[in-house]
Amino acid sequence: MSLSDFFTPINLDAITPKTGYFNSQLGERIRLFTTTFPDLDEKADIAIIGVQDDRNAINNPGCALGPDYVRERLYALFEGSYKTRIVDLGNIKQGAVVTDTYFAVKTVVNELIRKDILPVIIGGGQDLTYAQYLAYEELELKVDLVIVDPRFDLDDDAFIDTIETTSLSYLNKIFLHEPNYLFNYSNLGFQTYFTSQQSLRVMDKLYFDVHRLGEVSGTVAVAEPVIRNANMVSFDIGAVRSSDAAGNANASPNGFYGEEACQIARYAGFNDKLSSIGFYEFNPAFDSNGQTATLLAQMIWYFIDGFYNRKKDFPLNPKSQYLIYKTSLKHEDHEVIFVKSKKSDRWWMQVPYPTTGSANERFHLVPCRYDDYKTAVAGEMPDLWWKTYQKLN
Repeated sequence: MSLSDFFTPINLDAITPKTGYFNSQLGERIRLFTTTFPDLDEKADIAIIGVQDDRNAINNPGCALGPDYVRERLYALFEGSYKTRIVDLGNIKQGAVVTDTYFAVKTVVNELIRKDILPVIIGGGQDLTYAQYLAYEELELKVDLVIVDPRFDLDDDAFIDTIETTSLSYLNKIFLHEPNYLFNYSNLGFQTYFTSQQSLRVMDKLYFDVHRLGEVSGTVAVAEPVIRNANMVSFDIGAVRSSDAAGNANASPNGFYGEEACQIARYAGFNDKLSSIGFYEFNPAFDSNGQTATLLAQMIWYFIDGFYNRKKDFPLNPKSQYLIYKTSLKHEDHEVIFVKSKKSDRWWMQVPYPTTGSANERFHLVPCRYDDYKTAVAGEMPDLWWKTYQKLN
């Protein structure tokens, strides 16, 4: 089966302005599936994928129509100061049942990652995150998952694998999936009044990283190391406040500002590890003057901008490009080792594998902040070190 069998072409006439595009606008720079499916053997860095399925998007029917509205605004944006190699593969057809759509998303994302092409998914409901995650199963790699969402999308009253996969319960399927290849889950922007205390206890027990909106909004830079550690990102547009993004039936007055959402997307683009990203739950039926579609287009633009400005500085080769800092703790005969990139000034922390770990690797490198280094200099163990060590166990 060819990948083209999963897609319907883009109706360019319906989304192109009467004046057409300038040569430097993305509508002219992106290779589009209109009549002929793009040849993926011609090198591409990023592939845009629309998914027109909202059957399991709780209280948000209509978000299946979102992809073309975003394309209309994205194609009108100008290319940055770099040469883009982007393809738009069109929209994944809605399957006869929703699991058919999941299979299509899984297959397409898996194949693109294998070809070293980064898929940018424009959904559809956020339950598609589960299909995005399943794409990593055959790659046999541990996954670090970051989700930007005001809720955990976890049904803690029915924590069983047989629960239906929806936009409010797909984490159940991810956490309980066998074989288990999830190394870490991080949430950015959860709001406590949308979150049960039971689910918070689950996150704490599993040593997952969850960050309230109040911890991140206004100081988005604190989220950069969290995002830098991700293999895949899922962004629920409901995480943005309704005044900036009304195009979601579950929109809330509180959330990230539009510029903060763009910054988060840019951090994701910067991440050398990241191999897929999805933007979900945009519903044009609730959009005012195309504002949410425009914001999503700008978020994708910032993601692309981050991608083409990657520093490629994940440690440790060559070692001459990094500084090593060793710190001692007050009450333990133990040192914490930090690595700083001379190229980007970004920090990592070494966490040793337990004795039962890999014989070829002595430590795990986890992105961190300068504040973690200052904590260790003061003689205290950074929380991030301890949580990571527990997960390695």
